[in-house]
Amino acid sequence: MSIETKGLFIRNESEEDSAPSGTPSLSPSLSSIAESFSRRSGNNSHFVHQQFVTFDGKKIRARDPAAIERSNLVNICKLVVKELLEQSLRFGRMLDSDHLPLQHFFIVLEHVLRHGLKPKKGLLGPKKELWDILQSVEKYAVEAQDITASVRDLPTVRTQIGRARAWLRLALMQKKLADYLQALVDNRDEALAEYYEPHALMMSDEVILIMGILVGLNVIDCNLCVKEEDLDSQQGVIDFSLYLRSSTRTSPEDEVHTIVDAGNAEHMTAVLDQKNYIEELNRHLNATVANLQGKLESLTTTNALMKEDLAIARNSLLSLQAENLALRQSAQNPNANAGDNLNVHDRIDPEVERTLADEKKKRQDLERELELQVSLKAETEMAMKLLEKDIHEKQDTIVSLRRQLEDIKQINLEMYKKLQECESSLKHKTELLLKLEAQKEAMGSALTQLENKYSSETTSLAVLQDTSQTLSIQMMACEERAARVEADLRIEREWRNSLQEKEVKLKEQINSMQLNMKDLREDAKKHEKVAAELNTLKRKWQEAQYTLEELGMQLSVSKLQISELKEKQSSHDTSLGSATDMTGSGVWAPDKLSSKCRSCNREFGITRRKHHCRNCGEIFCHNCSEQMAPLPNAQGQLGKPVRVCDGCWEIINATRN
Repeated sequence: MSIETKGLFIRNESEEDSAPSGTPSLSPSLSSIAESFSRRSGNNSHFVHQQFVTFDGKKIRARDPAAIERSNLVNICKLVVKELLEQSLRFGRMLDSDHLPLQHFFIVLEHVLRHGLKPKKGLLGPKKELWDILQSVEKYAVEAQDITASVRDLPTVRTQIGRARAWLRLALMQKKLADYLQALVDNRDEALAEYYEPHALMMSDEVILIMGILVGLNVIDCNLCVKEEDLDSQQGVIDFSLYLRSSTRTSPEDEVHTIVDAGNAEHMTAVLDQKNYIEELNRHLNATVANLQGKLESLTTTNALMKEDLAIARNSLLSLQAENLALRQSAQNPNANAGDNLNVHDRIDPEVERTLADEKKKRQDLERELELQVSLKAETEMAMKLLEKDIHEKQDTIVSLRRQLEDIKQINLEMYKKLQECESSLKHKTELLLKLEAQKEAMGSALTQLENKYSSETTSLAVLQDTSQTLSIQMMACEERAARVEADLRIEREWRNSLQEKEVKLKEQINSMQLNMKDLREDAKKHEKVAAELNTLKRKWQEAQYTLEELGMQLSVSKLQISELKEKQSSHDTSLGSATDMTGSGVWAPDKLSSKCRSCNREFGITRRKHHCRNCGEIFCHNCSEQMAPLPNAQGQLGKPVRVCDGCWEIINATRN
């Protein structure tokens, strides 16, 4: 319990002790409050019986834990709001989402609203959420419908608690947070009883202190960007050391800075105080006028209904009086037609008497109701006169206050315009800065993508250059081997010619020559093998040269695309788009999924490259897709000849023939 509440209890006890015995101890308002407290404790069990404990032989009243929780929440709310108001005075009353005391205020307010919230009943029962409570505000305050609709349309908020936090922030920016919560408190028996426990802070009388604290926040201007905040995640913790500091620990330098800041903000503070006071006064006057007009309309409709009921009662009374008179006249002439209708009169007399008694009773009831209606009409007329007098007085007060408001508005108009211009320029610059930052991030991401692609293309080019160098070295080695074999073959031919010339002369050496011929045949076979290897190497070299030419063309195309992407910041798939336009109705097969030729089923490698058919979109080798044929474009016109596979070539020739 705080020192202020202790002093209040002591003062009340001293006043009760000093009161004379002849005077009542409670005023009418206090007695009504006490009766309401007792009625609540009897019906709704909102209060817990006081418990007493003995300590050192004395009986001491023990406090309820729920009451301690409520007191703690009220005290910390006072500290946070006080610090928030001081910070707003220091920073010119305009606060944003990064302001630490403002974040602490929303955390404390959420704890206040969630205190004593009923848990979910059973596994399948509905869960009591704070968002459901805040949605019911629009039943009692029509202005809250805009906030509720705006919160429902927020794309960044997905949870119920996130919507409740966004609703509280929008209400604070609208400067009607205290009014909306006050509407809930005024109708708590209807709106809050099903959501809160009886010991909750929102159901106790201590919530009036919270409402009084929240009224002071109407002087603060907040600029909160709800879309950029992460309201669905768990909120932070409060550093209580900021609010529990001692006033004796302040240094002289801090006092000097505080005085200088207060002197600089004195003029702006005075202007904002006048502005907020006028806005608050105008809002209260508008609310008073609206309430009086509503009371006047309700009394007018009630008076009209009472007049209609009175007219109906008079008409029914006149008809009953006429019937009663007719019955009396018939009862006073019993001798008429006595001879003929004697038996009929004897039979009707008891019925007539019964009807007459009923009519008398109805007449008495109607007379009593008429007297009641007349008294109610008199009271209504008196209340209407008093209400009209009160309305005239309120209208005079409103006229005078409006004149004062116009005078103050004329005085503060220029400063208010300057303030609006500064706020609009600041908002415009902030939006421009956010847009520039977003553009910067987008350009940075695009630049990193282009750099990554350029590095990958550079590495692939280096790999291809290394492959080309190895192939050229192998080709040079094969050429040297072929030259050596040709020289050996020339020597062998000369030797064979010389042997043929000497064949006639050297017949005796036939056997030796035959052996030499066998050796020469073996050498010839080796030469043929070497020649075949040379042909295969030449063919591989030609394929490698052709592959290198195609890779060079592809590298030049990719470099051109990289330069175009850097200049225009467009998509790097233009080559694929053009290829898709040329293929017509065929589906472009991805390179990663194809490892063999579609026609001959040969594996792709460095020497056997992949080629797309521009008609069907499938992947073939060079031998299976070396045909060229013109294809129609989107307008049906034939374009330049493009690469097609053998199957599509036969289909195109067949259709043309």
